[in-house]
Amino acid sequence: MSKYRVQQFPDSRLATMDICEVGKQKHHVTGLIELDVSESRKKIGEYNQSHQDQISFNAWLLAVIAQTLKNHDTASSFLIGKNKQIIFEDINISILVEKEINGAKVPIPLLIKKAQELSIEAIHKLIQEAKSKPLTDKNIVLHRKQQNSERLYYKLPGFLRRWFWRYLLNTPKLAFQKMGNVSFTSLGMMGDVKSWFIPISIHPVCFGVSSIVKQPAVHNDQIVIREMLKMSILMDHDVMDGAPMARFIAELSKNIEKGLNLYV
Repeated sequence: MSKYRVQQFPDSRLATMDICEVGKQKHHVTGLIELDVSESRKKIGEYNQSHQDQISFNAWLLAVIAQTLKNHDTASSFLIGKNKQIIFEDINISILVEKEINGAKVPIPLLIKKAQELSIEAIHKLIQEAKSKPLTDKNIVLHRKQQNSERLYYKLPGFLRRWFWRYLLNTPKLAFQKMGNVSFTSLGMMGDVKSWFIPISIHPVCFGVSSIVKQPAVHNDQIVIREMLKMSILMDHDVMDGAPMARFIAELSKNIEKGLNLYV
């Protein structure tokens, strides 16, 4: 028999598996888009050369997403009952920050509240602080210790844990408070991903961001090498029809490619 090893993973993985199971039941429509971020990346580089407070590409991307969603707020709304939806004024984005716990790298959620009002520098600072903050396997989320209710959650059987997530989605105000209304997953932050990936989410709208790669593209009617970003967008068809989805994606693509709010 081949040699093998058995290792234990953090309790937080149980929550991830539960979210995936519940997320598969969401009526998400998936869009796969490819964006030319050459100009935006150039502007970010020039900004960092001339400013003491640095910014990252992902921090800027989160700011653009939040500001664009503010103009298409039904995309980040929750369904109430059969024919009503609740639309929150703020854009609260849940992102994953990779932390090392007992020698293993684990993705931990960070909630960026009122992202539409935050500067790129403020978002970048929040992410950096979350990355540097010490964390142990006794934590479920950043910035606080595990509560008794969370300890109980991990001891429950799977069907009860998943019932909790379904209850949360059916209570939009609580869901918004605990997990926000937007999800953002960037595998490009954690590895070299050169193609699209499609995440599973329980949020109304979710963004899956891959790595930036250089490839041939048409620019000013010429084929040149450009920096391209592949992004997947999951949007809840229960709260938004196809035409508004297309308009949101078109505006978001324009804002990303022109480098919205990047002033050197």
